[in-house]
Amino acid sequence: MTDAKLPGFQECFAETGSVRLRYFTAGEGEPLLLLHGLGGAASNWVEPAPLLAARRRVVVPDLPGHGGSEPLADVPDLDVVADLIGELGDREGLWPGPVVGHSFGGTLGLRLAVRRPDDVTGLVLAAAAGISSCTPGAARALRCVSFVRPARFVVPFRGVIARRPLLRYVAFAWWGASDPPALSERATAGLLAAAAEQTDPWPTGSALVRHDPRLELERVACPCLVLWGARDHWVPLRDGFEYARRLGAPLRAIAACGHLLIAERPETCVEAILGFLDRIGELDELPVESEVLG
Repeated sequence: MTDAKLPGFQECFAETGSVRLRYFTAGEGEPLLLLHGLGGAASNWVEPAPLLAARRRVVVPDLPGHGGSEPLADVPDLDVVADLIGELGDREGLWPGPVVGHSFGGTLGLRLAVRRPDDVTGLVLAAAAGISSCTPGAARALRCVSFVRPARFVVPFRGVIARRPLLRYVAFAWWGASDPPALSERATAGLLAAAAEQTDPWPTGSALVRHDPRLELERVACPCLVLWGARDHWVPLRDGFEYARRLGAPLRAIAACGHLLIAERPETCVEAILGFLDRIGELDELPVESEVLG
């Protein structure tokens, strides 16, 4: 077993479209799909996924070119990736059901909600990319990162970084976590394992920076929750406010938390997610409000 696998989850593989996807599943009951961010993997969810699986049947895929999933040769747009994940949902009986997406996974969740309005019953956007990331500056930054591949300098030392809290500043300071030493050893290992396993996530990233989700947000019919780290320097909180305004969705900002909120504050994220999922079954329309979570 590698450190990129989710403990307590069953590892599975599926042929969808032209690629082989790896995914993990655990739990029983109503389905829930978790989608990770660009350059990540299912292991990014190592802290919140088991907590969610205590209440639901959770499926967590490695997106194409990430983790143990094969890369796509060509990604002309995000619909290609959304359709692959939709097919995986068909295979696993996830529909109708909700989706929780972190960063790029949030943007992908929006595409699923637009393309499968009868299937996606609720959507949580956790620090969702798509607004600031569709700018020329974001495209230049992606090209730079894909060329330099800074993760390769950190990956060989992922074991010692996971064990020594102060070294987490090397990997996560400023962009990822508000308080890097506060990341648990397990969360740190899960985040760095994703960087170690990825094959070629950059075609997917190129499709992301060409995509502006604001053009079709009015077509998202399901209830949504916007969940954000109040100190997110990578995808700023103002994007969260714009998503909330355009979707007519409540916003929950987590105090003293950065972009990697699902790893930095997993219990708070799980509480917000489960509270939202419980309410969408009771209310036709969620109240639009903003709240800062401690």
